[in-house]
Amino acid sequence: MEPKAVFFLSIFLFSLGLYGVLSRRNALGILISLELIFNSANLNFGLFSFAWGEPSGVLTILFGISITALEVVVGFSIIILLFRLRRTSNADEIEILKG
Repeated sequence: MEPKAVFFLSIFLFSLGLYGVLSRRNALGILISLELIFNSANLNFGLFSFAWGEPSGVLTILFGISITALEVVVGFSIIILLFRLRRTSNADEIEILKG
């Protein structure tokens, strides 16, 4: 696959994730959209690592994947807890996290 195609795929994934974050009301949908944004960033790190021959991009991808996995665990935990408390996962109806 050509680097230009990978770059456009990354832009598409980022745009799709950004649209999902801005348009979704469900907390689970927002979390999944955030994952698309993080994966597009990891794709760019891999692309530029390959293009410049630097192995540090691959290490950044591994670090990003581990951080993303932790973020998913914490995010799902918060969503499950809020669903148990409020019986909804709609982000507009949840006011418990506001100060």
